[in-house]
Amino acid sequence: MAISVAVPKDLSGIKTKVALNLTKRQIICFSGAILTAGPIYFLTKNSLGTSASALLLMVVAMPFFFFAMYSKDGFPAEKILKFMIRQKFLTPGIRPYKSENLYAKLEDKERLRKEVHYLEEKARGGRKEEIS
Repeated sequence: MAISVAVPKDLSGIKTKVALNLTKRQIICFSGAILTAGPIYFLTKNSLGTSASALLLMVVAMPFFFFAMYSKDGFPAEKILKFMIRQKFLTPGIRPYKSENLYAKLEDKERLRKEVHYLEEKARGGRKEEIS
């Protein structure tokens, strides 16, 4: 009986674990959550009560957990958030398609040529016919 181990075909999704089976990114974000949410809980426990303080702790810690765990298509949460902000607020929403009508430019050029020719003839005192 042979022992077999399944090896994933795409190794780009595998991340290096640093300690406690967590990546460096997760350790940094979880530490940030502990350093910000912990003191908030202990400072508000007496004034708000345990339940409200625990709820406040969760609300403050959630963004850190989100940034630590969420990844889509190989992009971490802050890059996705940056892409969304750039798409929604920094770039114009509607980019109309504007074509260059070369035929209209040729018509304008021909009209101007006829007008110049007419004005030259008029200045010389030659024929006086209208421009069509």
